[in-house]
Amino acid sequence: MSAPQPERPNILFILADDHGAWAMRCAGNAEIETPNLDRLAATGNRFTNFFCASPVCSPARATLLTGRIPSQHGVHDWLAAGDTLAKYEPARGGERIEYLADQPGYTDLLAAAGYRCGLSGKWHMGDSHHPQKGFEYWAVHAKGGGPYYGAPMVRGDGVVEEPRYITDVFTDNALDWIDARGGDAAPFYLSVHYTAPHSPWERDQHPAKLYDRYFNDCPFASLPNGLAPPAWVRTLNIPIRSEAARRETLSGYFAAVTAMDRNIGCLLNRLEANGLRERTLVVFAGDNGMNMGHHGVYGKGNATFPLNLFEESVKVPFIASHPGRIPEGRVSEELVGQYDFLPTLLEYAGVPNPLASTLPGRSFAGLLCGAGRAEERPVVVYDEYGPVRMIRDRRWKLIRRFDGVADELYDLEADPGETRNLAGSAACRAVEAGLRARLAAWFERYADPRRDGARLPVTGMGQTGRCEEGARAFAPHPG
Repeated sequence: MSAPQPERPNILFILADDHGAWAMRCAGNAEIETPNLDRLAATGNRFTNFFCASPVCSPARATLLTGRIPSQHGVHDWLAAGDTLAKYEPARGGERIEYLADQPGYTDLLAAAGYRCGLSGKWHMGDSHHPQKGFEYWAVHAKGGGPYYGAPMVRGDGVVEEPRYITDVFTDNALDWIDARGGDAAPFYLSVHYTAPHSPWERDQHPAKLYDRYFNDCPFASLPNGLAPPAWVRTLNIPIRSEAARRETLSGYFAAVTAMDRNIGCLLNRLEANGLRERTLVVFAGDNGMNMGHHGVYGKGNATFPLNLFEESVKVPFIASHPGRIPEGRVSEELVGQYDFLPTLLEYAGVPNPLASTLPGRSFAGLLCGAGRAEERPVVVYDEYGPVRMIRDRRWKLIRRFDGVADELYDLEADPGETRNLAGSAACRAVEAGLRARLAAWFERYADPRRDGARLPVTGMGQTGRCEEGARAFAPHPG
């Protein structure tokens, strides 16, 4: 007789949009109110060096789901077309594009293993009207962002405007699905993908009491102010030209984070009330990072043109909590990335990973549970945004550019603010050459030549078609 198999955990995956790793009280920011994220960190493992695969939403989300880097899955910029119908999105004449149609995601594998999979919130990976990737519950935003009141939500082949605050709606839909499962014995996987704290950040977009509390009482001393962007920056996506504009922007951003945090508390409370908390792995993560005055810019990788891979753009929050399995109050400093998420989640759930040999990521399930890696690997992470690529270890960070801008090399131990570019210096020649060789070899191994971002005109203005279409698939930059 074979030994009984351990019970597979339920999984609740909470994904924020444009959430900087610095934007949590538990990460050291005493000005922002995040009691439920702090509660999650206190009952789990918070990673301080978790990196996105690309510092913009759609490519990062596609990597989380498929385990492939953008130069494998072919989503290189935020999707500006292909999500919904012509009357709502006329750029492609009504064509809906399922960008990941030929690529399995971890939810496909979870569903095949008996999980019931649900999604509430942002999809933004093409054809939002069509449930994909093993999801049986599909209550999604029609696009990638937009207003918090009057948000576009999918309703069959149509789109309706949701009058309520959309962060609350995503939570309520998720709670209804949890409750509707009743005594279902099958494990569940539930994605709750917020649009928060993505713009817009005006007062009328968020609960007024929250906005006003920050606007009236917060000095925003936790964030840099008055920095000038690097000399290579030609244009800024979000120019902040006055102290009043800075205060308004930060008040809206902080309010969006705190409103989302309140909703995360509702999700945790419902799991506890239903006796599911000890049976559920809860993960909170961000899709990409965010600058709010860091480096003199506001935004993510496309905050600047040419595109950037600043630390604040590529580093994202990541917290995992599961009482009884994951140690409480742990802080892990190991370097891990979004392409590691798929193998980690599958190993943690006890689901085989038939994709392992074709993917770059390694499981860090052992780290989640407080142990070391089962298999050692060099402590290096990689990143890309179209013609800009990065390799980073604990000390050094090299940014290779195929966009006509000079490469960048930073000694992060001596210069964590990335203010002194050492690329081309005689003293760092050997370090730079070694990092260049490793970066080239890694992308040579994993990039699909048909989808290689280094050869594509990715501008940060949006992707309007499959990358195999070449220049037609990317919006030009007006600057």
